[in-house]
Amino acid sequence: MAEKTVTRRPTAVVIGSSATGLFAAAALTDFADVTVIERDRLPDRPEPRRGVPQARHAHLVWSGGVKAFDELLPGLTGEIAAYGGRLVHIMGDMVSRAPNEVWFRRFTATHHRNLVCSRDLLDFVLRTRVLADERITLRQEATALDLEGDATAVTGVRIRTNDDESTLRADLIIDASGRGSRAPQWLTALGAPSITEREVNAGVAYATRLYAAPQKTRDINFPLINVQANPAKAPGRGGIILPIEGNRWIVTLSGTRGGEPTDDPDAFVDFALSLDDPIIGEFIKDAEPLGTITTTRATANRRRYYEQAQLWPDGFLVLGDAIAGYNPVYGHGLTVAAQCALAVRNVLRTTEPGQPGLARRLQRAAARPVAAAWDLAVGQDALYPGASDTRPNSVERLLARFVDKAVETGARNPRAMEALLDVMSLERPATRLFSPYMLIPMLVGPKKPHLQGPPLTETERKAALS
Repeated sequence: MAEKTVTRRPTAVVIGSSATGLFAAAALTDFADVTVIERDRLPDRPEPRRGVPQARHAHLVWSGGVKAFDELLPGLTGEIAAYGGRLVHIMGDMVSRAPNEVWFRRFTATHHRNLVCSRDLLDFVLRTRVLADERITLRQEATALDLEGDATAVTGVRIRTNDDESTLRADLIIDASGRGSRAPQWLTALGAPSITEREVNAGVAYATRLYAAPQKTRDINFPLINVQANPAKAPGRGGIILPIEGNRWIVTLSGTRGGEPTDDPDAFVDFALSLDDPIIGEFIKDAEPLGTITTTRATANRRRYYEQAQLWPDGFLVLGDAIAGYNPVYGHGLTVAAQCALAVRNVLRTTEPGQPGLARRLQRAAARPVAAAWDLAVGQDALYPGASDTRPNSVERLLARFVDKAVETGARNPRAMEALLDVMSLERPATRLFSPYMLIPMLVGPKKPHLQGPPLTETERKAALS
């Protein structure tokens, strides 16, 4: 009898069960058996954990992320909605003021939808869905120490579990450990060249408090309220009311150097009232707070240009916030996480794990969604004093002025708004802003006058103040 040939299934290790790590694991399952190593003990319900320090602040998933979520894991956004999340129409279900202090009209003609819920709920549903796959193994309370291999190829990762150390061998090691990634140090320890990095830090601090949603807002589709900071008026101050599951509001306030919010309960409402438009403060001054105030200052835009490395080892890949972390005010982190995983899956559909040069191809593919979000964030934050060692050059300043003009045009023209949202939602590249949808109304109109205040209905205003 002829012997059967057994083909070994490729293996992968993902460092971190962040959203990036879970999306990456989901993207890999058609091609490899996956082990996810996680430093924490994961909760079995929607609640905060140490490894996601920004979880208590307001989070959005832009429509580009919503599409990526459901392409990777069909029906995921529906599952989140079943637990109380919402798909919010942009701009119909939003009351938003742009950084240049223009209020957006609540156009309803666009297709864009944001996913809105607490980060705890999103992570719980995502964990439950991904880790149910029998091709994925989770190893909790396991810390990645360093990589095994050399500058040309990574063959494994050394981990510590309790007091034991061991090495996990795999065809592909993915670092999805977030902003605190040690990949640059790991690579240089293997003899690889150092990685170019850039930081743009507007000095933003955040303060967040949960509130019980006023009773009458629970019976209507109450909109998000968003007052964005103006970089031309340092310190920039802004805030958002995000209605989430459980009849709660997440209220996050932000301020740059010299205008930061604090965790002082007596100062929270006063800070909200001090914004250029006091609408957030007016809505929360009589609302019932739930719990204490959470603050953070870890908001710098920081990027590592792995895709530009002259030498990249086979078998190693860095994804998500471990490549670039953004000022959370732009809400792009979760969208980029899913789009990076999609980019990986698309490459693997044409090239099997273990092929020479594959890791470099994957790293370059993952850089594309990262770069799109980076340009949007840095284009605004670089304008703040002290944000970067180098001031914006003439091209960056010109582009920033054009984006301001695009915002002004989109605020009063639905077709221009669609083009603007295509870019802001990370569905289309920035070149979309130069399409006829934007340029024709920008240059020739017709032009409606700008709104003089937040476009709330009387019903919404009364419900929030009741």
